[in-house]
Amino acid sequence: MFQVALTGLLTGLALIIAVGAQNAFLLRQGIRGQQVLPIVLTCLVSDVVAITAGVAGLGVVLERWPSVLPVAQILGGLYLIAFGVHAAMRAWRPAALDAGEGAALTTGKAILLTLALTWLNPHFYLDAVLMLGTVANSFGDDRWWFVSGTLVASVLWFFGLGYGARLLRGLFARPTAWRVLDSGIAVVMGALGIGLLAH
Repeated sequence: MFQVALTGLLTGLALIIAVGAQNAFLLRQGIRGQQVLPIVLTCLVSDVVAITAGVAGLGVVLERWPSVLPVAQILGGLYLIAFGVHAAMRAWRPAALDAGEGAALTTGKAILLTLALTWLNPHFYLDAVLMLGTVANSFGDDRWWFVSGTLVASVLWFFGLGYGARLLRGLFARPTAWRVLDSGIAVVMGALGIGLLAH
C-alpha cells in the first residue's frame, strides 16, 4: 500500500509541477502575496473532483469492459512518454518565469480566474481524469491508495508553491532552475510511461 501511495505521490508531483498557466498564476500571486489561500484551495478542490471522477469513472468502465484497461494503459503510457519528451524539450531551452506586476485581484476574481485556468485547460482533463484514472485503476483494489498519494502531492505542491513563492522568486528568475526542474519531470514521466507500457 505504501509503495502504491508513494507512486501516486511521485506521479502527482511529476504532473502537477509542469510549468503551465495555473502554476504560473499561482507562483505570480504567491510572489506578490495576493489571494494565495483562495487560489490554493480552488486548485485543491479541482484536483480532488477531477481525480476522484477519473478513478471512479474509469473504474466503472473497467468493471463492465475489462479489455479497456490494456488500451488505456498503452495510451496513458504513450501520453506520459510524450509529456516527458515535452519536459525534456523545455529543459533544453528553458525560460525564466516573470511574475510581473499589476493590479490586485479580488477574492472572487482570483477564484474565477483559477477555475478558468484549471477547467478550461484540456491538459487538466488528460492529466487528472484520463491519465491518473488509468494509472490508478492499474493498481486494482489499491487504486485509492494511489489517489491518496496524488492528493498529498497536490496539497504539498499548491501550498508549497503558493506560500513558498516569495522564497523562490530569485531562483526561478533563472532559466537554469527550470532546466533542472523540467529535466527531473522528463525522467519521472518517461519512467512512468515505460512502466505503464510494460505493465
